[in-house]
Amino acid sequence: MAGKDIASYIDHTLLKPEATADMILQLCDEATKYEFAAVCVPPYYVALAKERFGAASQVKVATVVGFPLGYQHPKAKFLETHQAVSDGASEIDVVMNIAAFKSGRYAEIENELGDLAKFCHLKEAELKVIIETALLSPEEIEKACEICVAAGVDFVKTSTGFASRGASVSDIELMRRVLPDYIKIKASGGIKTLADAQALIKAGADRLGCSASIQIVKDEQSI
Repeated sequence: MAGKDIASYIDHTLLKPEATADMILQLCDEATKYEFAAVCVPPYYVALAKERFGAASQVKVATVVGFPLGYQHPKAKFLETHQAVSDGASEIDVVMNIAAFKSGRYAEIENELGDLAKFCHLKEAELKVIIETALLSPEEIEKACEICVAAGVDFVKTSTGFASRGASVSDIELMRRVLPDYIKIKASGGIKTLADAQALIKAGADRLGCSASIQIVKDEQSI
């Protein structure tokens, strides 16, 4: 972990459909207290989170687009991204169109992600692409990563947390082998313990999407 605290890897996440405004405010306050890298909140709450942090905060606001299934029209995803950035998000976690991917429509996916990446970079935001590794074979994971490289994205992310499983060490190791060093990896889904987090970081993850963030940090502090 190169001397970094575990908190600096974590996107403190709350994406449950029943999340209330008060729960989001609490999430933001926890992120400030524990110095997490970011919060990841529903698009509806981006402006609220940004307001809670204020201009001086180092905690980034991330949100999701095309979530959790990814098969929305590209124009809808673009509009979602535009609104999220306008509301104050500096990181966009977009779900790849898995339906199109399974249909072999790779050029369409590259074009969609490329347009989103260009827009995000124009607005000084970063694009993370969720490829949903639970639904892909190792060969498909490799192909999805290649598409992401061609599209110029900033991160490739394993999971939404809504599929049959989340990130695995083998997923991260494969992604790290395929991706160039300048593209980062976010592991998410099912990261419940400090041991889980450390194993994924060792495998090559640069960021972790967690809802058990506080317990993970407390476990690290108790060592």
